[in-house]
Amino acid sequence: MLKIASPAAVGLDPSRWQHALDLAEGWCLRDDVPAIGLIVGRSEKTTGVQLFGRQGVDPTSPPLCDDAIFLVASITKPIVATGILLLVEQGKLLLSDRVADYLPEFGRTGKYGITVRHLLTHTSGLPDMLPDNLQLRRAHAPFETFIEDICTAETAFAPGRGTQYQSMGFALLGEIIHRVTGKQHGEFLREALFEPLEMHDTVLGAPEDWFVGAEPTVERIAEIRLTKGQDAGENWHWNSRYWQRFGAPWGGLLTTPADLARFAQMMLNDGRVGETQLLAKATVDAATCNQLNYFHELPESERRCRPWGFGWRLRWPAESASFGDLLGPNAYGHWGSTGTLLWIDPDRDAFAVILTTQPQDPHGRYLASLSNAIVAALG
Repeated sequence: MLKIASPAAVGLDPSRWQHALDLAEGWCLRDDVPAIGLIVGRSEKTTGVQLFGRQGVDPTSPPLCDDAIFLVASITKPIVATGILLLVEQGKLLLSDRVADYLPEFGRTGKYGITVRHLLTHTSGLPDMLPDNLQLRRAHAPFETFIEDICTAETAFAPGRGTQYQSMGFALLGEIIHRVTGKQHGEFLREALFEPLEMHDTVLGAPEDWFVGAEPTVERIAEIRLTKGQDAGENWHWNSRYWQRFGAPWGGLLTTPADLARFAQMMLNDGRVGETQLLAKATVDAATCNQLNYFHELPESERRCRPWGFGWRLRWPAESASFGDLLGPNAYGHWGSTGTLLWIDPDRDAFAVILTTQPQDPHGRYLASLSNAIVAALG
């Protein structure tokens, strides 16, 4: 699907592209960022995956392996959203369906009016994280316990009357996939998306066989530099076996730059993979347009300046965080709290995947700076 070519053949200015690579390499050499894996594509061509830094956080750790896997955090969200939209295509649900139609236990404490559409657009009023998030993770609570707590959680506003980034809404989308298909969300996405796209190193919830053998796959996962509040002595943090296996629909995807590039190219191709129309063009169009325009009770400035598609963050004007400053008006993508970024710019027929192991919330300065350098190279 993607052909390896020289920077010039890809449509990258060679000197500007080299500047972007030097920027990434310099951060890793100075230990500002432990590791970076990136790939840029344009018009179905790429220079390939570029890797910098080391496999672990410790300065003595070996170099990043050629097939390194990254925990990409919230880049998971648009992929889960794509799974939901496939079910819409198949006539198995409607976006106006109430969440309580699939989870009857959810229709309490003022949440009966929340629809699937609200979950996909961050307009449900649900919290980003549960008040007892840390306690649940320290107890190695299963996904089902998170769902039980979301069903009793309070909302910040009536659905459709505000926007609030809500990871717990995507937890519910994962559970809706389960209840509609009878398959766990990770299994469904593997069959419906990862296998057709040949994303062979991508899982939402690492299987047991990743942890066994002489060279277990788990050793390919690049270690994340933990932030304040994630104690390395605990066994629930980003690098823990618990979290790698958990498969959080809001942030648990394990993947590689090359695999995410396949997903990005599918989106640029209007849902097509080779001769297969994996996702309808109509679905891609709906997922990547400003869905907040249709919520007339939202403030006009919110709809215009902080737009969302279905799972995708669209271009936010006058906002540098993570995405940078130079992307076109029709660009869309998502960032991840572990220090990751995926963007797709249809006007340039280009995408970029930047995966690091340095958490950068809330401003994503390294991501934004590297994104700017990449876009400058694209012209």
